[in-house]
Amino acid sequence: MNAFTMISFIVVVALIWVYAWRKSRNVDIGGTEGYFMGGKSLTALPIAGTIIMTNLSTEQIVGQNGQAYEAGMQVMAWEVTSAIAIVAFAVIFLPKYLSHGINSVTDFLEIRYDATTKRIISVLFILQYCLSFLPVVLYSGALVFNKLFKVDEVFNISPLVAVAIVAGIVGIVGVLYLLMGGLSLSANSDTIYGVGLLTLGLAIPILGILYLGDGSFITGLETIGGQTPELLSSIGSIDSQFVPWPTLFTGMLFNNLYFWCTNQMIIQKAFSAKDLGEAQKGSLIVGIFKIVACLFLVIPGVIARNVFGDQFLGLTDQAYPALVELVLPNWLLGIFAAVIFGAILSSFAGALNSVSTLFALDFYKPMINKEASDKQVVRVGKIVTVVVGLISIVVAPLISFAPAGLYQFTQEIYGFYSMPLLAIVLFAFWSKTATARGAKFTIIIHVILYTLSKFMLVDVHYLYVLSGLFVLDCIVLWVASKAKPEGLFDMEAFAVHEGTYVQEWKYTKPLGIAIVVAVIATYVFFSPLGVGG
Repeated sequence: MNAFTMISFIVVVALIWVYAWRKSRNVDIGGTEGYFMGGKSLTALPIAGTIIMTNLSTEQIVGQNGQAYEAGMQVMAWEVTSAIAIVAFAVIFLPKYLSHGINSVTDFLEIRYDATTKRIISVLFILQYCLSFLPVVLYSGALVFNKLFKVDEVFNISPLVAVAIVAGIVGIVGVLYLLMGGLSLSANSDTIYGVGLLTLGLAIPILGILYLGDGSFITGLETIGGQTPELLSSIGSIDSQFVPWPTLFTGMLFNNLYFWCTNQMIIQKAFSAKDLGEAQKGSLIVGIFKIVACLFLVIPGVIARNVFGDQFLGLTDQAYPALVELVLPNWLLGIFAAVIFGAILSSFAGALNSVSTLFALDFYKPMINKEASDKQVVRVGKIVTVVVGLISIVVAPLISFAPAGLYQFTQEIYGFYSMPLLAIVLFAFWSKTATARGAKFTIIIHVILYTLSKFMLVDVHYLYVLSGLFVLDCIVLWVASKAKPEGLFDMEAFAVHEGTYVQEWKYTKPLGIAIVVAVIATYVFFSPLGVGG
């Protein structure tokens, strides 16, 4: 990392901050709606940008390409199939959520069930974000940043110190983003970082293919098809350790529906739209992006296998950084570093904003200080932002001492509440008999069964486990609600629309259908019927 690289990195990060600040300065962050929800003024592009960048982290970029280096295109399922869940979010979930003018999925649960159900889910969200997601995204992001740009070698310090410094810088900048501009500032910067990630992300496979073909793109493609045709198949075996093909229609689908349709960290961004139409447009842009994302989150791994052979088997996370170092021109390194920095920053700030929102609106205002003014609630939200942010910065480097245990736990921790939450929301939409007692009982039973599965089904892929548990959760919720009924819920009153949120974007369903067709076409292309033979 030479002087030019460092200067270009700093300039790009500074320019993006200035742009985001200018775009968001008209939003009054003195009130809860302005600070936590961007003034409910976001349009499609900022919504899409902030959802994409909250979802994407550097660990994903390196980790999924590392898996593709070993297993090929089957790992694209994490990206491509999520587009179907995003279509469901835009077409089904968003109209039902926004008809109530809510700020969080927990608000929806309180309206349909009760305050206790709301707070149980809110606590689970907060614990997951604070104890695992926030410090892990800082640690893993800083680890990857150091691996890509060799901060430790440039400054002649130990890798752990380099990781701690990068994590600290990202954490402090993320906290400042939220303190100075709330969700609006973060969302507008995410839009630019998202464009940069897409542009430079796609540059890596293009440059890699040109490298394989000695300057010829066609020859490079022919080399991949000739050397590793098995890696071009999107269909994993039934016992694959990555993505067994039956889970595409079960556990993977259920997991995607949870993450994209009920996870507060993601859907809060769509709730910040100025109306339903903008929220739907932004969400569908994300759906299109997730299909395209396999081009830079998976294919570089396949290219790396052709470039480096079996050199990184057992060390697959080193494949993508090695490919970047080989093919990326030095003059682009600073800009690429800024984009990677933005990916870490966006994931961190997105989750941190959700923590402060949930605590301030679900606990402080209704339980601790019922008479609190908007300014007091925002002040508490900012205090939570600072405290949780600083704790995450301190904890992040410590993860290096227990990477196997805590990191692996983080990957599957959503499973402790994802399936019952999805079941509870779906029953809220369409069941007149689902009860608050049944919802709470379902959560308890699921946590017990999921915990037992960690000891009794250790050799079973967790997507298979989630498949079975989702079905069981639905049965438990139905039986528990029937066992002690509370009378039929007034679904007509529950469905009353409010404000401008009732007007859907007229192209939502046609574009949604087109996205689903594109998902199917992508799978056919990367299958034995296409290039995956």
